[in-house]
Amino acid sequence: MTKASSARNRRIYDATQVAAHYAALNYLSPCERQLFETYIKPGSAVLDLGVGGGRTTPYLASRASRYVGVDYATAMVEACQAKFPGLEFVVADASDLRAFLDASFDAVVFAFNGIDYVLPEEFRHACFEHIYRVLKRDGVVVFSSHNARAVLVPPRWNRDRLRRTAHRLSAGSRFLYGLFLALLTSVRAALAFVQAAGATLPRLIRRVTSRVFWRGVGNLVDPAHGGLLTHYSTPGSTIAELETMSFQPERVLSDEYPQSNSRYSTDWYYYVFVKRQRR
Repeated sequence: MTKASSARNRRIYDATQVAAHYAALNYLSPCERQLFETYIKPGSAVLDLGVGGGRTTPYLASRASRYVGVDYATAMVEACQAKFPGLEFVVADASDLRAFLDASFDAVVFAFNGIDYVLPEEFRHACFEHIYRVLKRDGVVVFSSHNARAVLVPPRWNRDRLRRTAHRLSAGSRFLYGLFLALLTSVRAALAFVQAAGATLPRLIRRVTSRVFWRGVGNLVDPAHGGLLTHYSTPGSTIAELETMSFQPERVLSDEYPQSNSRYSTDWYYYVFVKRQRR
């Protein structure tokens, strides 16, 4: 079942419309920017796994002496080659990186929870083993992974947009600006709480009734792109998993950084691990 679902995942990511969706993305989250700036030093050799449509490519390539983007979906790699013709992109499965030499990279990045689609479990383990092999001594791996305990959808709204609307309506009056901002915020906050409650209930029912929530690790179907089998974990289980392979945990950040969400509302975590020598 897992291998069949994994093959289905690959077909989804190799679809032209899905590749076009990822090729249109051109941002870094504050969490990603913070970690990349801190742990990927200028002049590093960088391996960008699960590169997708090249969302992380401009930033990482600008810091790298050597940059290689890898994806198992041919459509994704073709999109990257069209966008960045001067850079190196390779079609390869992250669980089989034999194309790369031992100790050839200073940093490996696996953004956008790509590691969670390296399935089944033995493929995931092989992926981390290859990452360990291709990293230089004290090299870093930066990746994100879905949170198995994420059951709450926090209310969200665009505060800057409300400020701009209040400013436009107030016509320069500070009193009216404060009044309109308070009214707009009250209405939008109420709507956001209703929307959050509506999104939380089905997620709560689906996940709390699963073994994955209680064990803190396992596979669930994510509804994205019509349904993707996805690996979920907690920081504790992820750290324990990588410590067995001689990776040392360096940092864990919520995807909502610099905000600090609870462990029940953080959708995914970013991790930084350092390669340590095996005894």
